[in-house]
Amino acid sequence: MPSDLGTPQPQAASVSALRASFTRLQEDLRKADDSLTRALGCWGPEHSVGQDRFMEFIEEREVMAERLYELEYGARASIFGFQSGANTVAPVPTTMTAEEEPVHPDPARRKTGNPEAAYRVVVDRDFLAEPEALRALDERLASGHQVRVVDQPLIKLIVADEERAMVQVESDRAMILRPPLVALTVELFEAVWRRSRPYLREDGDLSPTDRRILQLMLSGLTDAATAHQLGTSSRTVQRRVRALMDLAAVTSRVQLGWYAMRNNWV
Repeated sequence: MPSDLGTPQPQAASVSALRASFTRLQEDLRKADDSLTRALGCWGPEHSVGQDRFMEFIEEREVMAERLYELEYGARASIFGFQSGANTVAPVPTTMTAEEEPVHPDPARRKTGNPEAAYRVVVDRDFLAEPEALRALDERLASGHQVRVVDQPLIKLIVADEERAMVQVESDRAMILRPPLVALTVELFEAVWRRSRPYLREDGDLSPTDRRILQLMLSGLTDAATAHQLGTSSRTVQRRVRALMDLAAVTSRVQLGWYAMRNNWV
């Protein structure tokens, strides 16, 4: 338990400054994300020439699911990924591959991931609102994956070994990138990773349920949405938030969020 529970409540100016800082970070990440999407949008199939082409377009969801599988399980060392909501190609909780994959039907392998690769995954608010999202993330943590959270929307991205990447630019259109363009996706991923927050820290005395509630609250989910994810009632969520506010000696959820992040509760 943090040792400074009895410290004075943060002043309104400090809370406002922190909120402004978060807003700037979110805007910076959104601009970086948009810049990559616009840059890729400037290229068309006419730029993919010959066997050594560095860009490939995919416009069918079944093909996209197959290529996701190939990227993930072909990786030798690392997988980086952004996950967002509305997962029509890779439904939750099968988060990197399709549920009905005709070429690779092994569900156990799809569930546990590539044992040869170290995973780093960033999810956004829309992903956290997906049915079974928390269970999918818990499965990732149990498999040793690193998971972090951001509040602004993300594009859907997977990078394998920093050598190949797949970016979903529209719901039914994606691009496979190879060097040198894949470096753009690596730089974007690292920038987002540095400014994200861990999903469910293991240190400290908070229960896993309270950490999940704080994580979803900070991501902007309503009490009803949070309750749905946790399989409980809105009243229970409100009661536990109230208990956390009392523990932190604060009077608002904004102050609770400030305290939680300052004291590594999330």
